[in-house]
Amino acid sequence: MQRILKERDRLLRRAVQAAGLTGSATTLACLFVPGGVTGDARIAAVALVLLLAAAQYLLGSTGALRWAVLIVLCGEGTILIVGFASHPGVPPNLIEESVIGMVATAPMCAIAAVLITSARRLLLLGACFALTVATVAVVTVDAADRVILLTLTVTIWLSFTLASWWIAQSVPRVMHRIAAIGRAHRAERHASELEAQRRQDARLLHDTVLATLTLLAHSGVGVSPAALQKQAGDDARLLRQLRLGGLPTPSRSGGYTLEPASVLTLGDTLAAVRQRFERVGLTVNWHGSGQVQLPTNVLDSFLLALSECLENVRRHAGVDHADVTITDDDTTVRAMITDTGVGFDLGQVGSERLGVAESVIARLRDVGGNARLFSSPGAGTTVVLEVPK
Repeated sequence: MQRILKERDRLLRRAVQAAGLTGSATTLACLFVPGGVTGDARIAAVALVLLLAAAQYLLGSTGALRWAVLIVLCGEGTILIVGFASHPGVPPNLIEESVIGMVATAPMCAIAAVLITSARRLLLLGACFALTVATVAVVTVDAADRVILLTLTVTIWLSFTLASWWIAQSVPRVMHRIAAIGRAHRAERHASELEAQRRQDARLLHDTVLATLTLLAHSGVGVSPAALQKQAGDDARLLRQLRLGGLPTPSRSGGYTLEPASVLTLGDTLAAVRQRFERVGLTVNWHGSGQVQLPTNVLDSFLLALSECLENVRRHAGVDHADVTITDDDTTVRAMITDTGVGFDLGQVGSERLGVAESVIARLRDVGGNARLFSSPGAGTTVVLEVPK
């Protein structure tokens, strides 16, 4: 929402610059028309209009109220000088009436674009409008075209204010609709990616594990025990790599190339885990060190326990992101998994729930590690995993 409001304000300030500077340039041109404003009145009016134009530029750049006040003061001063000082005691001529009408409209009413965004600014806008109309009425009391000038001033002020209000209301609506379209597109893309992943997983299982299970169901007819054992071992390595977040590449029907886990550092495998959970909609923010060498069995247990914790966040926490902080010292590698989800009461977890007890705590204890869990309803969950180097 802050970004939307900033975009709206930027557009309104650009409107101030465009309308105000155009009106100021036209006013300057009228001031130099022969037979119109003459003498010292012309010099003073030109100086005020130039100052007014500078204030319009600064108002369009910053939106500060002091520049809006300066615009009104310069405009009022120009109207009074042209109306009273150009030809004292004589009603304004046609050129002077044009200058008065020009200053009272475009250069001054442009401030409405930045004065409709809050109640305080609207009060200031109303005061500036009333002051401008009153000043035009006073200096044109004897002018032949007084009614036309007053009507023109009121009409343009109201028109520009309404146009600015429409822009101010329309920009947030348009930005909200654009954001909604973007969210719908991301949701559709995520659903498509999930469907593609499910199909790939189904093909992978069909080519490997299901084929091996089919052979076992038929007692391995036509396949030697050694070949069956090797195929089962390949499937086990494949499943292990999938659990660690790997992406096997099919080399032929039933055959997949895998990166050996023994050559992976902790940093490499953490990246694989992160990518795995991003594919299923959980954003994992990693902090701390990652390039740590661990024995293969310790690395496997550590990453599998970490993956189980992130899977619990995805399934139960009710949030789409988690933070993982990795630290290490001379003897221990630690991972702290934190989410801001719904949390739970540790005392209400039944003994039949094996996810944390077996997949996390027992798995780490088998390699000399440990796990600690902290959670309460409504306060999120934090899990600390520790394994020896």
